[in-house]
Amino acid sequence: MIATLQVLTVVFAVVAALIHVLIFVMESILWPTPSTWRRFGLRSQSDADVVEPMAFNQGFYNLFLAIGTGLGLYLLSSGNAMGGKWVLLVTLSSMVLASIVLMISSRRLWRAALIQGVAPLLALVTLLWAVAAHAPLMVI
Repeated sequence: MIATLQVLTVVFAVVAALIHVLIFVMESILWPTPSTWRRFGLRSQSDADVVEPMAFNQGFYNLFLAIGTGLGLYLLSSGNAMGGKWVLLVTLSSMVLASIVLMISSRRLWRAALIQGVAPLLALVTLLWAVAAHAPLMVI
């Protein structure tokens, strides 16, 4: 059971990281294209121009979360299980909390919040479940 939970954690964490890289690409690289900024609910080029600096910055936040998740997975695979678990705990929790903030800030963005938050939530749940099943009385 623990091996299955560990595999699920890795799969969900990789999916979460890839989603956040894709969000980075849209917000920081592809933003000038109308099909991209329309996807974020903007209706005009002037609105997109106003939001562009914020989207660019926000895209890098998403990239850094993805890189942190990759670092956590690397630490896990290289024998530093404690460090890997803690890095994953922080990055995955940040992704989940950001998706909750997105949903609360605008109900019309619930679909985007789910896309952003479900994979890291599943990774977080399976990570904590694996830890609890392996060593329930130990700190991560």
